[in-house]
Amino acid sequence: MALLLTLLAALPLHAAWRLLRLPSPWPRRFLATCGWIVGARARLVGALPPANTLILANHLSWIDILLLAGSANAVFVAKGELAGVPLVGWLCRLNDTIFVARGDRMAIDTQVAQVRAALGARPVAIFPEGTTGDGVTLLPFKSSLLAAADPAPPGLVIQPVRIDYGDATADLAWVGDEPGTRHALRVLRRRGSFPATLAFAAPFAPGGGRKAIAAEARARIEALAPSP
Repeated sequence: MALLLTLLAALPLHAAWRLLRLPSPWPRRFLATCGWIVGARARLVGALPPANTLILANHLSWIDILLLAGSANAVFVAKGELAGVPLVGWLCRLNDTIFVARGDRMAIDTQVAQVRAALGARPVAIFPEGTTGDGVTLLPFKSSLLAAADPAPPGLVIQPVRIDYGDATADLAWVGDEPGTRHALRVLRRRGSFPATLAFAAPFAPGGGRKAIAAEARARIEALAPSP
């Protein structure tokens, strides 16, 4: 109910900003508030990214999106299937999500062009693991969309981010074949709050090709792993 009320409050404000042709802060504020409602208490470590940044982060849950949007005003690259999900697809579009067709090699050039076009206006976030993990093991990074940074647009930097939910990670991580609806309900039914640490590593200039960018970002995220 709190999520619905937050949406109903944010929509007319967003519409008013758009009517006045002003950049709307309300999608970002809505997503940040949703993160708070589900219990995430964000703790930011390191410097927030400027607009000309490609964020590469590990991926645990849809909560990651709420946190990165709320803290860094990020635009996301998401799987194309989400575009057709009722309400979810519409909310994604409000935040200027870039939809890509996973596994469609013929569409890669178009998708890379979409990412390049978005860079500079706001930070663009990619989850290069390509799926959610358990928060312990960092999966291999897929580098296809990193072609947007090879060659890099002027001034572009790469900023790796480590997302960690502390002791709540096992409860919140979306792993295995759990259906999305079931996972969402499980998270929403969880009581209490939890620390959500977003550790922003030092940004670096892209170079050496997309595979080198992926390897460097992965190494920096691994280095931010919390101590056992």
